[in-house]
Amino acid sequence: MDSRGKRRGEDGLAAVIDFLLANARLVLGVGGAAILGIATLAVKRLIERAGRAPDDEKPDQKTVDGWEELSLVSSSPKLLRKGIEGVVMKQIAAATKTQKAELSKPSSATAEKPKVEVKRLQLCVSPQERLKQYYESHVALSADEVSRAQQQALDICTEIQGFLHSKHPDMPLGEMHLGGSLLDDLQVVSADHACLLVPLQIEDVLWKLIPGEETILGRPEFWMVRRINLEYFPRGRSFWDRFMVGGYLSSKTIVEVLNKSVMETMNWPSLSSTLDCVIRPVMGSQELKLEIKNGHSQLFISILPTIRLNETVLTAQMEFTGNFDNVWYHSLYTAETTKLAQLDEEDHGIRKLCLKILKAVCKNCPSLKKLTGAHLANVILHLSEKEYDWTEAALADRFQQAITEMIGYLEIGCLPSYFKQTINLLSDFTEEEIDEIGFMLYCAVSDPEILLQM
Repeated sequence: MDSRGKRRGEDGLAAVIDFLLANARLVLGVGGAAILGIATLAVKRLIERAGRAPDDEKPDQKTVDGWEELSLVSSSPKLLRKGIEGVVMKQIAAATKTQKAELSKPSSATAEKPKVEVKRLQLCVSPQERLKQYYESHVALSADEVSRAQQQALDICTEIQGFLHSKHPDMPLGEMHLGGSLLDDLQVVSADHACLLVPLQIEDVLWKLIPGEETILGRPEFWMVRRINLEYFPRGRSFWDRFMVGGYLSSKTIVEVLNKSVMETMNWPSLSSTLDCVIRPVMGSQELKLEIKNGHSQLFISILPTIRLNETVLTAQMEFTGNFDNVWYHSLYTAETTKLAQLDEEDHGIRKLCLKILKAVCKNCPSLKKLTGAHLANVILHLSEKEYDWTEAALADRFQQAITEMIGYLEIGCLPSYFKQTINLLSDFTEEEIDEIGFMLYCAVSDPEILLQM
């Protein structure tokens, strides 16, 4: 069979696939459409193999590979329980029968050799090599780009800290410093955001951290900071008493005060001139956030008030805690990144590399943007509990396995935090968001390349 006849069959298949997928959400719902996406991609591969010359691959391997792909349709027990399997497989069987008949028709056209050779060259690239290519072209940042962004953030940090000390000399603050993914070499695609931590120094004899489970909200990620020992140390003994609401330190009040003291008061045009860039507060954001422009580069800097007692880190992040006056977010970022680095150091592993590729994939794919570094880091930490081979040679396997694991968590609507099982990292996801993410990941299980092309 020549390549033109094969191409005609593929075009017909593409039309069938487009029709099925276009109507899948109406007929089968989002979950059924996800499985249909996997199945149609698998059938396409089967038909592509049917059009190859007999010596292109071993017959036994061809059959095994094809049915392994079709077996992915049964990888979702939850969706199959809804009775979707029969509907999907009938559609796929009909599509396959039609396309095999189309492929069996003879054609007198000559083969287009260059296209066939290009396709064979693409097939020669292993999943391992493809991931490395993607990392180099889409994920990794140059040392100069990272250094430039870090220096900009540190220069602004110095200016803000000096301004706060002069405006509020009695405010007990620790040294402001850079934190987050830009510092920990976990930023991907572009060095476009940074985090400046503002440590609030509170007295451990006057304040007590209340775990989220013991608060009225009952959510383990939302803690409170209660004023204690008022009978011995009356109100006013602590600088932070003025930010107290109902006996608790108010994260919202502190953010509002810093917003007025820093965002609305600092002379940003003058600072922009000094640092040779354009600096301006981001208006309408719940966060304390700055936008820095320098030529074509753009950097967002979040200013984050933090409290640390012993090993517990709480942050004033209104985008998580909403309008609750007295709630602080229990941050496990440092623990997660430290654990990943420790595991990689112990076995010279590629967990961090795998995490960065997954982060880039999610950042570049609109359907996956809701998945953050915290979700992906916890998936990899959980996966490390049952998979011990994290050598470079296992990168492709671990990458695809992380996708499969994420699908499993989405199906049950729960991704437990690695360090605190009672925290569900998917608790704020809507059913529609879970369906959209699940659909894309289901398709990627069969054909990971769709994620690496975005």
